[in-house]
This record gives sequence, C-alpha cells and structure tokens, in this order.
Amino acid sequence: MATRARNGQLTHVLTFREASVLGSPTRPRRTWLTLTGAALAGTVLSVSVLVSPASATPPNIPSKSTAQSELNALRVAAEGSMTGYSRSLFPHWIIITGTCDTREMVLKRDGTNVVVNGYCYPVSGSWYSPYDGATWTSPSDVDIDHVVPLAEAWRSGASSWTTSRRQSFANDLTYPQLIAVTDNVNQAKGDQDPSTWQPPRSAYRCTYAKMWIRSKYHWGLSLQSSEKSALQGMLNTCSS
Repeated sequence: MATRARNGQLTHVLTFREASVLGSPTRPRRTWLTLTGAALAGTVLSVSVLVSPASATPPNIPSKSTAQSELNALRVAAEGSMTGYSRSLFPHWIIITGTCDTREMVLKRDGTNVVVNGYCYPVSGSWYSPYDGATWTSPSDVDIDHVVPLAEAWRSGASSWTTSRRQSFANDLTYPQLIAVTDNVNQAKGDQDPSTWQPPRSAYRCTYAKMWIRSKYHWGLSLQSSEKSALQGMLNTCSS
C-alpha cells in the first residue's frame, strides 16, 4: 500500500495481482480509495521516503575503462525501422524458477527486506529507484525497466533475431539490462535512447551509461551517432 496526495486529499493505493500475459509486463491493477475527515482518524499511512538503497544492483556493470572500450567497439548505424515491431515478439515475463517470473526475481534482487507469498509476489519490502532517488513500499509503484528498451533493440538489430533470442534479451538477468525503478519515471523514458532521455538523478547517469553500453555490446546491437555522443558525455562523468 502506498499513499499519495490527489486534489488535496490523501489516498491509499490498494494493489491486486493480475494474471501474467505472455509478452506483456505483469502490472498489478490499482484501486484508489479516498479517505477524508474522520475516516483518517487512527489510520496508519504508508508513505514514500528516501532511504539508503539496497545492496543488490544489476550484475556485470563494467568499469569506466571497459565501458569505453565497448563503446568504441559498437557499430554506429542509422536507426532501423519500427515496421513489424510488437512487444509480443519479446516474450516476457517468463518463469525463471519455481513460481517466480523475471519481474519478481528483479523485485527480490533490487528490493530490501522483501517478503513474498506462495506465488512469489512481494507482500512487503521497499524498493529504491536509482533513476530518481525515491523509495517505494508497494511493488505497484515499481516498474522493471529494460535499460535498452525493447523497441530500441528492435531498431538496433533485434528485428532480425529469432523470437527465442528476443526472449532471452527481454528476460536477461545475467547482464545489466533489467532494473527496478519508479513506474512514472520508466514510463516517461518510454523507448528513448540516451540522446533524448537520461535518468533525472544526474548522479546515476554514469552507471546508466555503463549499463546501456554493456547491454548493447553483449547483445551485438548498433547505436546512432547522437546516441554514442550522449553516452560518451555520460561516461566522461565517471570516476571509475
């Protein structure tokens, strides 16, 4: 449960798990319940606070020097067409182990004191979003961001991949391609590359660039000239 202000009133967000649809992210539905006046009396509110991040981070983030070498090696090319693109061509979230799908694995990895139910869905915990510095106590306020968006991957070479390879990319837990972040921030990012979108928290832009470069390098994706320039600028801010 999370609390937000709407039109001057405090509201609770109550979350319910929806069934996962192959090819679409599992996004719990939200029901807004407005509490006013006496109804607020004695109510304990759960709020978003800023606290220290969890120790877990996406794996295999390269050093500055390695990221520079990988950036130099990436093929620069004009962005491809969106013709034929569909998120269903990148099947996610798939079951990884037991009843846990990819999204739930990232929520457990990136969260703090996460407790899950028998379906592997988090029932408590907190999630720090390094993109904007916010911490959330409801998983419905957290999206799992594909660092290199699926549509961006399609335009950068994934259009020629098999569905099996696209599935592996969309559920990549081995390289820094998935990260838990504030849902609204992820939605604002959409399918943009770093030439038009970077994390609003500037302190994380170095790490974001290294993750983006590593993912594109590992998966053999190309990049545009403007994208490479933006990544170089972000990488220049790194100390290591």
